[in-house]
Amino acid sequence: MTEIKGILFDLDGVLIDSETQYTAFWAEIEKIYPTGIPDYPMAIKGTTLSKILENYPDDGTRQDIIDRIHRFEDIIRYHKYPGVSSFLRDVKAHGIATAIVTSSDNVKMGYLFEQLPGLRPWFDTVIDGTMVSRSKPDPEPYLTGARMLGLEPQQCVVFEDSFQGIASGIAAGCHVIGVTTTFSPEKMKSHVPLTVSGFEDMTYDKMIGLLR
Repeated sequence: MTEIKGILFDLDGVLIDSETQYTAFWAEIEKIYPTGIPDYPMAIKGTTLSKILENYPDDGTRQDIIDRIHRFEDIIRYHKYPGVSSFLRDVKAHGIATAIVTSSDNVKMGYLFEQLPGLRPWFDTVIDGTMVSRSKPDPEPYLTGARMLGLEPQQCVVFEDSFQGIASGIAAGCHVIGVTTTFSPEKMKSHVPLTVSGFEDMTYDKMIGLLR
């Protein structure tokens, strides 16, 4: 196995416990502006806002959704999952480069880092949805993350909770580990063979052991 030198983390559902709140938000949007897409909140997980807005042809509708989500993200309370800080501390002690690769936009990231100022210093770089032209499941987000760390994709591990993100990481050529916070282990294993429930008991050594 190629030596692992970097970890690329998705944000919501991986580092931050927010997916339940986002699911409720998009379920409400689907009631107000129906798209007819089955299981809409789950179908769009891991997708950038600009890509989601393509489902709404009316300019006024798109702007209202933008306004609603920015108000929502301004008041939402962000919480790290248990074990995130200790895992980040451990991997940094092993000299591993780290990045957040998220479909969230830079406005949301500003709100997040205001609430959790201790989170940003753990990461060498942050790639948000405004920094790429193609959203997950396209490989561009994770290719960009690896490049920003100065690494090849095969030197990087991706932690993802969405099927869109898993497909992106695999297409980029990274090692992908599914996090079963959003989907069941059974559903996750149909997309990626390696899964973890979270970071509460995760260490650098355990991660490397999973990959071997």
